[in-house]
Amino acid sequence: MSSSTDDLGAAIDRLSHARVLVVGDAMLDRYIFGRVQRLSPEAPVPVLTMTSEHDEPGGAGNVVHNLCALGAAAAFVSVVGDDAAGAELTGLIGGQKGVEPWLLVQGGRVTTVKTRYVAEGSRHGGQQLLRTDREDTRPIHPKLSERLVRIARDAMAATSVVVLSDYRKGVLAGDVPAQLIAIAHAAGRRVVVDMRAGDFARYAGADVLVAHRGDLDGEAEGDDAIAAMAQAVRAAHGIGAVLVKRGEEGLSLVDAEGAAHFRLDPAALVDLSGAGDAAVATMAAGIAAGLAVRLAAMLANAAAGVVGARPGTCVVTGADLRAAVVR
Repeated sequence: MSSSTDDLGAAIDRLSHARVLVVGDAMLDRYIFGRVQRLSPEAPVPVLTMTSEHDEPGGAGNVVHNLCALGAAAAFVSVVGDDAAGAELTGLIGGQKGVEPWLLVQGGRVTTVKTRYVAEGSRHGGQQLLRTDREDTRPIHPKLSERLVRIARDAMAATSVVVLSDYRKGVLAGDVPAQLIAIAHAAGRRVVVDMRAGDFARYAGADVLVAHRGDLDGEAEGDDAIAAMAQAVRAAHGIGAVLVKRGEEGLSLVDAEGAAHFRLDPAALVDLSGAGDAAVATMAAGIAAGLAVRLAAMLANAAAGVVGARPGTCVVTGADLRAAVVR
């Protein structure tokens, strides 16, 4: 075994010592599996005969799920509604080893539920037929927002990296990200932001900003063009590094040293659902464990590849990473 292989194995082992705070939008991912044997006589759509149902944490909850799978410790601050889905999600999050959950409840709010209807046996375990979303994307109540910030500030004492997982469902609305970034930096904590939409100014000063290629420019193609746009975002908003999610092409990291591009094998990919959450969790765990940002990004890309090679949303373990990167 080469020294480089030894170094990679040691780096992966260090992920289990990470302590990370995650603040963001929790949601419930629901999978309804069944068989399709005929079309409906009422409309040209398949009839799904349900056989099983599976629920798991989604959104920021999936970042926490991945951190736990890596053996890391996680504190999680989020908001759910006072409904059955919120109670179930609270139980799923709290039942994981190594999680300190702070799931606040807002009366009258609807917990986000994404329901996927999957036909079994047609593509590596299932073909998704339809997804339905039930959600409330309005900002959470201002008093609850103030409480969330206070709890997050206190939780930073026991963690070394803060993840802001913003699915635009109302938890990280307004100036909450700016408040949390300022509090984290005052406490000497680094901040990883996983964002949707291109409102980069709301995350100014973040240490690592994770963005989709389409958030930079939907027409951008090629390493050089993406690197140039990411550098422009860094310069404009005082961001340490930008990690660009490029779908089947992998990840690109752009920091003060320039750009590094990490590739995936498109032929091995089945379903990229949840790949971004796995990458964010691995990136944050790596930074919390003291790894160099570029090494953490390389492991994050490997984590995305592991998830992308499996059907449906899943998590990545240290053993999975070892199999993917240690030869």
